[in-house]
Amino acid sequence: MFLRKPALARDPLPVTMAGVRMGERALQIGIDNATLAGLLASKPGLSGHSVIAVADAARSARAQRACADAGVLVDVHAGALDALPLRDGDIDVTIVHASDTSIADMDDASRDGLFRECHRVLRIGGRLILVASLPDGRVGALFRRRPTRELPPDQVLTSLERAGFRARLLAEREGYRFCEGLKG
Repeated sequence: MFLRKPALARDPLPVTMAGVRMGERALQIGIDNATLAGLLASKPGLSGHSVIAVADAARSARAQRACADAGVLVDVHAGALDALPLRDGDIDVTIVHASDTSIADMDDASRDGLFRECHRVLRIGGRLILVASLPDGRVGALFRRRPTRELPPDQVLTSLERAGFRARLLAEREGYRFCEGLKG
């Protein structure tokens, strides 16, 4: 009998909100929480395809370790996030990990370029889900090694719209903000 690990019995909120389905071609950009990246990469299953694009070799190694720990095959690309090595319309869903410092620290022009590239690789009807960790207002936040940098939602939505998406704020729950961009 196959027993599922208790930790994976219920998906964390970001996995549920991303809505990645079996058989889809999924792209993740950036890596903030390695466990989350591994879980998201596992969702398309054997009938789909997972790709993770990160800014540098250190993040690439982290993404590969996370996917190996999750038992997932994934293509990991390290390099410029505004020039992805994918064909036009090749992806069904893109998840942007906005709390990754390589994304959170982007200026408006770079972020617009990233979202334009996401728009290019998404198929018509495809969706972009932006996942951002919200700053923790509790005492534990004082002891965190790296503070969470918050991107204002209006700034993110405006940038998505400039890239050609229909954008909306989905939710702010359990320490995360979720924004969606739909390619029409």
